[in-house]
Amino acid sequence: MATPNYGYEKRQKELAKKRKKEDKLKAKTERKVGDEFATGYVAQGHDDEAPANPPAPGTPGPAL
Repeated sequence: MATPNYGYEKRQKELAKKRKKEDKLKAKTERKVGDEFATGYVAQGHDDEAPANPPAPGTPGPAL
């Protein structure tokens, strides 16, 4: 008789848990995006956005 492969079972359980977590996160972000458009409010993010009024060439930028 073959012995159970507990490592395989554990890995399958971990993959199912990860998949469920990703699905929940995706559903949450879709709900959030839907709410933003329904209310007319869009959150302001700063990811890879250019500044609204860039400094003129030759002028010093903000001090870091």
